Amino acid sequence: MTVLLVIVGGGVGAIARFLVDGTVGALLARHREDINYPLGTLIVNLSGAVLLGLLFGLGSSHRVMLLLGTATLGSYTTFSTWMLETHRPAQDGDARLAWLNIVLSVILGVAAVALGRAIGRAL
Repeated sequence: MTVLLVIVGGGVGAIARFLVDGTVGALLARHREDINYPLGTLIVNLSGAVLLGLLFGLGSSHRVMLLLGTATLGSYTTFSTWMLETHRPAQDGDARLAWLNIVLSVILGVAAVALGRAIGRAL
């Protein structure tokens, strides 16, 4: 049963990621040439960090953390895409954008976890 729940949770997370990233991309489509930043991935990863912090702040059980944190949020957020979207501008000679992606993602990601955790504790 646990494996089935992990499969379902992973599927839900992957679909949610696809939808959120696609929505951000569609909203920014007309400004795509002005904005050369992987904002969809940043929003997905930050919202996932808030939700993971929330689960932790609520004192969720190990099983809930496994199913929602690892399976669902693990498939929702994306380390590999973040790395690729950091590598590409660096490879193309835009080290500034690569470093911006690293710094913003790490600083805002840690802040997002802290925010989620604080909200969870307050509830």
